[in-house]
Amino acid sequence: MIDAKNLSKDYMLKKKEAGLKGALKGLVKTHYEVIHAVRDLSFHIDKGEIVGFIGPNGAGKSTTIKMMSGILTPTLGSVLIDGGDITRHRKQVVRNIGVVFGQRSQLNWDLRLGESFELLKHIYQIDQSEYEKTLDVMDEILGIKELIDKPVRQMSLGQRVKGDLAASMLHSPKVLFLDEPTIGLDVSSKFALRKFIKEINQVKKTTVILTTHDLGDIKELCERLIIINHGVMMEDGNLTQIVDRIAPYKTLVVAYYDEEAPQHARCEMTEHEGNIAKYRFMKKDITAAELIADLSKQKDIKDVSIEEAGIDEIIKIAYGR
Repeated sequence: MIDAKNLSKDYMLKKKEAGLKGALKGLVKTHYEVIHAVRDLSFHIDKGEIVGFIGPNGAGKSTTIKMMSGILTPTLGSVLIDGGDITRHRKQVVRNIGVVFGQRSQLNWDLRLGESFELLKHIYQIDQSEYEKTLDVMDEILGIKELIDKPVRQMSLGQRVKGDLAASMLHSPKVLFLDEPTIGLDVSSKFALRKFIKEINQVKKTTVILTTHDLGDIKELCERLIIINHGVMMEDGNLTQIVDRIAPYKTLVVAYYDEEAPQHARCEMTEHEGNIAKYRFMKKDITAAELIADLSKQKDIKDVSIEEAGIDEIIKIAYGR
């Protein structure tokens, strides 16, 4: 569905020295610095996938999304969506994509929500029966018809996000780009957004590319993760496999009957407070059952639990590479 090949985007940053002297020098000769926002990204996304596209601030996520959606032209490389080159055949390809930017809205501030939808219907030349059918589906998922007569300027942030999501799907795109759509949303609005993504993926087989800083979105929605930093690909693969590769360990939490805690040669005691001890062990070296059996031979155990490496810890390690 999506093929990105050697995708790169450079910017020219004008540089000048400080003060009046620097300003005068800049008039005579201008110096530029090349900023590599995205560097040589290549990946393939199949139809119907929900892919988390993440990275720290300034990593190049939004720049990549804008190149894939035709807003920016790549310095090098190409993006094919359903076989069409987004740069060479932009008008034809954008009919197959929808975009939602969390910090910007495509709704007209001065119109009712329904009037914004009608405007988009004419722009995309959507048949009336198809438009009504899609609106019914959006109402089932988002409850959008109760907002249809409300002016956009009078909507809450959560209601506007619902309106933007419905607007992005009016022309039934094959691919949906969501760039940090949960910014500023409350818990119930985030739940509605996640429900929307799951249902359009199941009902319409829509391919979804999601950039987010919300780790809950990643855990709930994404089986595949693409991580970039400084415009460079850091990870691309199944979320579970990435977790196992970056953090191939678990932590066994043991509660003893007293405050003494034995050591173990095949793991590391990372924490000991009161009668609670934590042991970090490598999955390939020893199983939790073996570790519990060994420790119980040395000391009576009151209770045990196992902690997996959290997704937040995994992302932090990946960002720090």
